[in-house]
This record gives sequence, C-alpha cells and structure tokens, in this order.
Amino acid sequence: MVTDSAQGPGRDALAQEFVRFAVESGVLRFGEFKTKAGRMSPYFFNAGLFDDGAKMGRLAQFYAQALVASGIEFDMLFGPAYKGIPLGATVAVELARLGRNVPFAYNRKEAKDHGEGGTLVGAPLKGRVLIIDDVMSAGTAARESIALIRTAGATPHAIAIALDRQEKATENGQDVEHSAVQYVQRALGMQVCAIAKLADLLQYLAAAGGDAQMHEHHERVLAYRQRYGVDD
Repeated sequence: MVTDSAQGPGRDALAQEFVRFAVESGVLRFGEFKTKAGRMSPYFFNAGLFDDGAKMGRLAQFYAQALVASGIEFDMLFGPAYKGIPLGATVAVELARLGRNVPFAYNRKEAKDHGEGGTLVGAPLKGRVLIIDDVMSAGTAARESIALIRTAGATPHAIAIALDRQEKATENGQDVEHSAVQYVQRALGMQVCAIAKLADLLQYLAAAGGDAQMHEHHERVLAYRQRYGVDD
C-alpha cells in the first residue's frame, strides 16, 4: 500500500485544521516568494517558524494524528539534520503519549571525532525507519537520508511531511512531470504521509471566499497550481 496522506473520515478535517493553524501561526504566508526551483510562488511554508513550545507541541500532535490515521507501520523515527531533528524528537514524544513508544535517531551534518563519534545520534538504525521532515522540494534531502539509513543496515520505509506542495520537481534545471513526493513513492517504493496538501490549502482559501484578500490568494495559488501542479 502506498499512502500519500492520512486516510479515513477525519483526514480532511485534520488537514483543514492544520492549514488554519499554519496560517494563524504565520508559518504559511502569502505574497511573492522565490522557490529553490526559481519559481515565484504565491505562498511560502516555513516550518522553522514553529518556534515556541506551544506551536511545536501542536505540530507534533498533527504529525502523530496523521501517522496513526495513515495506518503506516514503522519501527522507529529518523530526523534528518537540521529541521528534522526537533520534528522527530517531538513527534516521538507525542506518539509515546498516544501509547506508541518508538525509538528515535537523527544525524549530524559533520562527523564527531570524539566521544561516541560518527554522524548518527540516538537509537541504532534498524528495522523499518520512518523519516520525519517538513516538506519535500527536490527530494535531495530524502535521498540523502535514505542512503544513510541503508548504509546502517536498516530499511527506509516511509516519510512523513507537513505539507505536500503537489508541484513538479526539477531535474538539471528542467521541470519534470512528477513531484518529489511522487518520485519517492513510485521510484523508491516508499510510503508518504502528508498532514496536508496544496489542494487542502486551496480548499481552505475557497471556504473563506467572502474575504476579498483570501479570494485573491485563492486565485493566485490556483493559477500557480495550474501552471506547476502535478496530477494525483
């Protein structure tokens, strides 16, 4: 089974609640932002702005609820440096609170040459590993994590992200007809759990259509998806 989001009757409600939370927290912003691919995006999602205890705790709840609803099975969590480290740690705490206590590990960008040494910290990587990250743009970070996990003798099994942008990835500076998420699913055979997608953001903006500013944001985000979006 390949999972691209949380499933079940509560999935849409969870996604809408998350989008609202991200907007109200200032993490999901509207305007004009240049992406790594050089595109001018009408919205920007910066998980680094979940920057206090209350926001991080709530974010961890969304990840944990989405993972439980997805039905994805895994043996441990891995948080890739740097953003994945606090994400993986807080999600591990929240899963334990929900009765699912799993080991957690993360990596350093540079190997430590004293103490325990190496680039890996935490529980030994083994079994089916679920990677926790914020978004996937080009999928480069995901491939690095996958290689590290395989080198350790474990199985990179699934990835959990906060937002699936549902847009074309770029390879060698050219747009391709699949997203980074679809590449991970189709080429690497891994499951992906996204708390919310771009389609959920559009639904949120459409529901606030009585607000002129939200209507403008909806039209700009919709135009962006029509130009760069991928088919589900």
